[in-house]
Parts: sequence; C-alpha cells; structure tokens
Amino acid sequence: MSDLRLRTFGRFSRTPSLRGTARKHAAPAPVIEPAVEKPRDTQKPKGHSVVDSAIYCDGRRIASPESLAETYRVLHKAPQGLAWIGLYRPDQRELNSLAQEFGLHELAVEDAIQAHQRPKLERYGDTLFVVLKAARYRDATEEVEFGEVHVFVGPDFVVTVRHAEAPNLAAVRRRVEHDPELLNLGTEAVLYAILDKVVDGYAPVVAGLENDIDEIETEVFRGDPKVSRRIYELSREVIEFQRATRPLVGMLQGLRGGFDKYGVDEELQRYLRDVADHVTEVVEKVDGFRELLRDILTVNATLVAQQQNEEMKSLTIASSEQNEEVKRISAWAAILFAPTLIGTVYGMNFDYMPELHWQLGYPFAVGLMALVCVGLHQIFKRRGWL
Repeated sequence: MSDLRLRTFGRFSRTPSLRGTARKHAAPAPVIEPAVEKPRDTQKPKGHSVVDSAIYCDGRRIASPESLAETYRVLHKAPQGLAWIGLYRPDQRELNSLAQEFGLHELAVEDAIQAHQRPKLERYGDTLFVVLKAARYRDATEEVEFGEVHVFVGPDFVVTVRHAEAPNLAAVRRRVEHDPELLNLGTEAVLYAILDKVVDGYAPVVAGLENDIDEIETEVFRGDPKVSRRIYELSREVIEFQRATRPLVGMLQGLRGGFDKYGVDEELQRYLRDVADHVTEVVEKVDGFRELLRDILTVNATLVAQQQNEEMKSLTIASSEQNEEVKRISAWAAILFAPTLIGTVYGMNFDYMPELHWQLGYPFAVGLMALVCVGLHQIFKRRGWL
C-alpha cells in the first residue's frame, strides 16, 4: 500500500482528553524550535525503555524529550501538540506513570505489561487500546516470527509498547514525519499508519508460506520420507499466522462502525476499507493454506499407505518364494533321507541279521530304497512341493 495514500484525509474530530480540562486555560503555547532529529535505535536503551519520544505540532516534530516527565512537561506547554511515545518492553513503573498522566485503563495497562495477548480492539472512554501481531518470514529457517505491539491512542497522545523487534515502528515514524499533512490529521492517522505497516508486513509471509507449500507438494509426490514432519511444522506456522490475522477483520469492522459516531472523514473510511480488503485477502489465503495443507497431509498419508502396501506385497511374494524353496529342499531332504536310513541299518554289521546272509538281500535293500524314494517323490509332487 502506498505511503501517500493517507495524505488526503480530512481533519479528525479531536475529542477533549482526560487532561483537557487542565490544559484549556493554559497559556498560549510558546514558540519551540523544531528539534534536530536524533538517531533512533530500535534496541532498548540502558536505564529506561523509551526508544523515542516526540512532540508534534502542525505535523512537525517540535521536541524530542529524553524522559517521560519531560514529555509531559512539553506537552502541557503545547495544547495543540501531539505526543508519540515509543516504548520497548517497559516495566510497570513506567506504564503506571503513563496511566496516571493520560488516564489509561488499568485492564489495558495490565495487558500491556503481561503481553502475549491476542489481537484485539477495545475502547476505554476517549482512549483506544489496540493489540496487533506483526509477522515476518525467516527464509533461512522457514519459520514465521511474530512480534507484538500494544497501541494506546488518545485525543493528543499515542503510546506504542513493543515486546519484540517487529514491527519496525521507526519506519512508521519516519513515514509520518516525512508527511506532515498526514501527521497533522491527529493521533488516529498514526494508528492507521501502524495498521498499514503491520498489514503490509503480512505479504512477504504469505509469499513465503506459499513457496513452502509448493515445495512440499513436490516432495510429497517425490516420496520424500521427511515431508510429513515438514507438513506438520508448516501447519503449526499457518495456524499461528491465522490467529494473528483473523481477529483483524473484526477489529477493522469495529473501527469503521465508530466512524459515524466520532465524525471521521469519509476519505479515511475509504482507506480503512482498503486496509480491510488487504486483511481479508490475507485471511482468505491463510485459510486456503490450512485447507491445502490438510489435503496434502491426507494425500501424503494415502501415498505412504500405498507404498507400505507395495512393500508388504513384495515381502509377501518374497516370503512365498522362500516357502516354495523350503518345500523343495525339505522334499528332497526327505527323499534322500529314506535310502540313507535303510543303508544305515544294513551297514551296522551285526552278526545276527537275517538279510546279511540272504542271497537276495542286496537287491532287496536297493529295491526298497528305490521304492521309498519314488513313493516320496510322487507324494511331494502331487502336493506341489516338487
């Protein structure tokens, strides 16, 4: 989605904040020279979790406070200002300070501290609390890495709480700072820029998963024995990705439903629908991935079963052939055993054996051997052993 698509938004209706009564009668805002943009690191600085804190007025950064207390002080001096505070894994003390200053609900603060929340959208008075799951595809490990960001959006402040390196909110901040017209629309413009960044980040993940599924299909029909494990692992990645994307459909519908109530510009509604269309497209593709992987797993199981049946058939044939060989060997062993037995008896050389001195003893013994062998041969042949 184009970075310039939000430039034509109309002015948001700014509802007075919980701190508004204290700032209505404040002195006119002093002229504050625009601060020189300092290098911003996405890593957590030592000693505190504030990655970047800025005060904007008329769409331009006018101050870069170093601490939360200084941010509050500068914001009080600029009644028309907008504060964007970016935190990375803050502790409870810092979130309690923000809650006290901006009137954040205790349940939302508790969720932001504990993290590991499912994507959701909740409204507490004038403050929106949004939980988003960013995703990025790791091609080296063929895994989807998820990050979590919590966004508090009030009439004059945005607080982002990250618990992972993704999403890269520094890129979002640079985008809106290079587009003062967009940033001048208010805190809601920052929220939709963050939504846009998160949703755009899903496209490479979808492409990576689609490529993995294509490779798996090839491996299945190639008979790779390791493909079952890969199907299972990829199915888990798809399920996690589905959990990160599916709730966004309802969240965006909820935001669109509140536009009329809060008088949001019609042009913004069009761009929100564009974001919603991209989310719907991603969700439909992910649902299709899950069904496709289920079908692939079924096909793989069928192919494995067929392969096992072929192997069992081959083993059965081999076993049958071995049995035939054993039968033949056993039959010939039995045939040869009979004359051996007879010869052994007549070779014992006892003095009192009637056949030893019989004139026809030798022909009788040989004939008996031949008769027994022929008889056994015929028996085994009729039974199919020979």
